[in-house]
Amino acid sequence: MASETKSAPILPWKTRLLVARLTFACNYTRRSNGTVNRLLMNFLDAKSPPTPKPMNGVTSSDITVDVSRNLWFRLFTPADADTLPVIVYFHGGGFVFFSASTKPYDEFCRRLAENIPAVVVSVNYRLAPEHRFPAQFDDAFDALKFLDANFLPPNADLSRCFIAGDSAGGNIAHQVALRSAAADADADAGFRRLRIAGVIAIQPFFGGEERTESELRLTHMPILNMELSDWMWKAFLPEGSNRNHEGVNFLSDPKSAHISGLNFPATMVFVGGFDPLQDLQRKYYDWLKKSRKEAYLVEYPQAIHAFYAFPELPEASQLLTDVRDFIQKQCQ
Repeated sequence: MASETKSAPILPWKTRLLVARLTFACNYTRRSNGTVNRLLMNFLDAKSPPTPKPMNGVTSSDITVDVSRNLWFRLFTPADADTLPVIVYFHGGGFVFFSASTKPYDEFCRRLAENIPAVVVSVNYRLAPEHRFPAQFDDAFDALKFLDANFLPPNADLSRCFIAGDSAGGNIAHQVALRSAAADADADAGFRRLRIAGVIAIQPFFGGEERTESELRLTHMPILNMELSDWMWKAFLPEGSNRNHEGVNFLSDPKSAHISGLNFPATMVFVGGFDPLQDLQRKYYDWLKKSRKEAYLVEYPQAIHAFYAFPELPEASQLLTDVRDFIQKQCQ
């Protein structure tokens, strides 16, 4: 449930500074004509290199999937660990910003690998507006096919694979799970080794032409507002599309009508009380339940959009615990 006692989140000074930096980077690199100043964004977007030597007990390396479209992933492997589940992670940024090497995402995926523990595959997909729908969904699914056909560390158990993502990455996680479920129904199109055991949708980025109550009420929240959201959708969608497009509104997707007959994996949906998108995220959870799918809703009343990028916030630590519990439950 959204917060009923406070009209704005109370954030530590460190969080406020980082929020201001991210907000500045997004607002001053996007143009009114729907393009992005990539040169400036690359300068403002702090990156982290891979770490072949363990850092916090986790090594990382970058693996190329398709050099022609700059499709690659950062592999996080806990050192000296037994056989572990795999988390395939898709970063947020409205389909427009950031990468698998962006510092907050590198640090978050490292925390996932360390605390779950799990082998984490953080996918670097193409960005809009240079590459519009469905490029991001295609890249994500192709990364899964690459994993299914290629070698991973010996301690990575692809039969316990979880698809995860935040914001736009949560939307991608849903789309990949939907495509994978449809492929599994076809013996010739399904995966050979990889099995999706669950979906972890962290504040997934969905939309629609009709404004929700939370979108109208939470107009001046940190990180995300409707003006920025609308700009991102325009940058992502094919020319002439509106927010009822299947890439935005999951209920408009023709494939969604058949989900009841698909083996769609168990899904955990995370919602923040100060996130304007919360009504749509609850609607997504309700739709899964009505489709007779295993689904769990986790709400953090004081959480802003992208709270997981700020480890000083208590919800960021709680998220790791909740994800670990979900993965352990699905692996039993």
